[in-house]
Amino acid sequence: VVVMYVGKVVEIAETDDLFHTPQHPYTEALLSAVPKPDPRQRRRQQRIVLEGDVADPANPPSGCYFHPRCRYATDRCKQEEPALRRLGNQHFAACHYAEELTLQGVTID
Repeated sequence: VVVMYVGKVVEIAETDDLFHTPQHPYTEALLSAVPKPDPRQRRRQQRIVLEGDVADPANPPSGCYFHPRCRYATDRCKQEEPALRRLGNQHFAACHYAEELTLQGVTID
């Protein structure tokens, strides 16, 4: 699976790995919107509602394109564009803090 934000690849992983252990905050936000098959089941986590507007691809922000909407963003994110890095066997993410963050995934039933 490849996850893109404003035309940039932010994460690549096998399906199970991506759903269980996302490594990019945008992927985490997308997964938080996955509906439960049984509406009587409660969500284990809150839905992540992204603030702000999607970046303009013709005039993107400096650094990480996602930083204006990211709840984990720091000054580094505003200044440096993160490289897509290998984090596991078949898992890549473009986030300066991928190894430090513990992001919420979903279970596939």
